[in-house]
Amino acid sequence: MTAIYIGVMTGTSMDGVDIVAASFEPLQLHATLSLEFDPDLRNELMALTLPNDNEIDRMGKADVALAKMIGHGINKLIKENNLDKKAIKVIGSHGQTIRHRPEYEFTLQIGDPNIITELTQIPVISDFRRRDMAAKGQGAPLVPAFHQAIFQHENIHRVILNLGGIANVSLLPAGQPERVFGFDTGPANILMDAWCHRYTGQPYDENGNWSAYGTPIRHLLDRLQAHEFFSKEPPKSTGREDFNIEWLDEQIADWRNDIVYDELEDTPENVQATLLKLTTRAIKKAIYRSGMNTGEVYVCGGGAYNSHLLEQLRWRLRKHEWTVQTTADLGLSPTWVEATAFAWLAMRFTAQQSGNLPAVTGAEGYRILGTITAV
Repeated sequence: MTAIYIGVMTGTSMDGVDIVAASFEPLQLHATLSLEFDPDLRNELMALTLPNDNEIDRMGKADVALAKMIGHGINKLIKENNLDKKAIKVIGSHGQTIRHRPEYEFTLQIGDPNIITELTQIPVISDFRRRDMAAKGQGAPLVPAFHQAIFQHENIHRVILNLGGIANVSLLPAGQPERVFGFDTGPANILMDAWCHRYTGQPYDENGNWSAYGTPIRHLLDRLQAHEFFSKEPPKSTGREDFNIEWLDEQIADWRNDIVYDELEDTPENVQATLLKLTTRAIKKAIYRSGMNTGEVYVCGGGAYNSHLLEQLRWRLRKHEWTVQTTADLGLSPTWVEATAFAWLAMRFTAQQSGNLPAVTGAEGYRILGTITAV
């Protein structure tokens, strides 16, 4: 009987829950399901990422609500796809990050695994990040270990670029597993989605069409790039604590008070174009500093469907003839890469094998990630 592992991911974009049922050696997806957040739950999760009133009670309620959503979603996935429940070994549930503070040595994901286990009657592996952080790591990104296992090529340099709320890269030198590296490069959809929703009412900029209509504002871009995160050397990770719409509003207000401010540049679509350029510049810098002279970039996450962003990335990487495509060309849809990664990490836990890459997170060594909630 083929062992099946369920992976559950809720990312920084907070657009919903992705669930996969996967087996490995070789990789096969048996079923997938995406669930959108109820607007009230999404708003509460968003609010919990920053200091606010009555946080403990509100976090507790959101913890329960999210766990019930995940548990019922897994049961739906199993039923609708006629999966053999006996073949399902464990569930790997990342949970929703509401705080990630490596500078204070803590990270917090919610979505109570006890409730998920109770609803599904399947063991749950959760709390993947804190063991790495206890070993003096950043606790993120964790997906490069999965990218290495699934996507590294013997003869071709590859970069796996995840464009979720935050962008992160996994740098996979050809045939050199000991040189795999990765880190967060900065904001991806987290700012663009919020800005787009404010001015268009749409949850995201479909195909990047709105940003394509705008022109980047050089002086605003310089101000955004002055954020201390961009000058940090890896290992590094970030989240909504650093990059959020309130921070963006502050930067725009400062720019408007600057002597170089040009009122004609100050249009919503130009700001959107600036945010897109902020993302692609940081990615280009990461790839060009990797020591790999040319190769293949494979994009996953929601940003993989932003065709204008991918076009701009191709243009920026043209000097060394990097190709840019999505992970669909490697046989795994961009939508399901991260959820599959947590199914893989759950599999690693059950085999009592490490799930982190110390060169990526900065941890003092390889660690088995996660804790188990048994049936």
